[in-house]
Amino acid sequence: MCSERISTRTGRPYRVDVRDMGRIRYAEMLDIQRGLFSEMTESKKRGESVETETLFIVEHEPVITLGRHAHRENLLLPEEVLKARGIEVYAIERGGDITYHGAGQLVVYPLIDLEKHHLGVKDYVDILEEAVIRTIAEYGIKGERVEGASGVWIGVGTPRERKICALGIKCSRFVTMHGLALNVNTEMDGFSLINPCGFTDKGVTSMRLETGRTSLSLPEVAATLTRHLLSLL
Repeated sequence: MCSERISTRTGRPYRVDVRDMGRIRYAEMLDIQRGLFSEMTESKKRGESVETETLFIVEHEPVITLGRHAHRENLLLPEEVLKARGIEVYAIERGGDITYHGAGQLVVYPLIDLEKHHLGVKDYVDILEEAVIRTIAEYGIKGERVEGASGVWIGVGTPRERKICALGIKCSRFVTMHGLALNVNTEMDGFSLINPCGFTDKGVTSMRLETGRTSLSLPEVAATLTRHLLSLL
C-alpha cells in the first residue's frame, strides 16, 4: 500500500510503501532488504532523491541473528544443533548483539531516508522506540527505555526488568535498513537458546504475557505500530 504523507518534521510530502510480507524466511527477506537498500544508496550517490520509502511488515520463521557487535558465546548451542531443530543462524550487518525471531513476533523493517526527514541516527532510534512505547500503551502496557540499552523494556529499575522489543539498524548515506522486533504472541522458548541482546541478568516478555490474553491480533498490532511510526517521521 503506497501513500503520500506529510512529514511532521519538515512539513513536506513523502511517499511510503507499507508492505505486509506475511511469514517469510529470514534469508529471503534479507535479500529483498539489501536489494532495495542498494538501490536507495546508489540513487543518493548519484545525487538523486529517494522518491519512495518502504516499511516492511514481517513475521519470520525461527531464526537467530547476530549483529556487528555480537559475542558468539551468547549463542548457547552449536549452530549445527540449532539447524537440526529448524532454527537458522545468520551474522548480519545491523547494530546490536544477538536476538531471536519466530512466530508471533512482529518485525518491522523501515527503509527510510533520514536526510529527507532531517533526522540523525539517534533521533531515528528514539522514534522507533517511541512508536513501540505508544503502541503497547494502547494495550495497557507501560514501556520504557533503559540507559545504554536500545529497545523497549518493562519494569525498568525493578528486579523483573524485561525486554519486549529489540532494535538494531544499519545506516549508510542516511538510508536505513533492519529495524525492530516486537514480541506480540511470541513463544519465549526460543530465547532460552541465547543470552538475549547479550544480557544474562534481564528477561524477555511479550504483549501476550503482559496483558494475560490468550492471543493478540498481529495485523492489528502491526497497523497500530505503523500508524505511530509514520506519525513521528
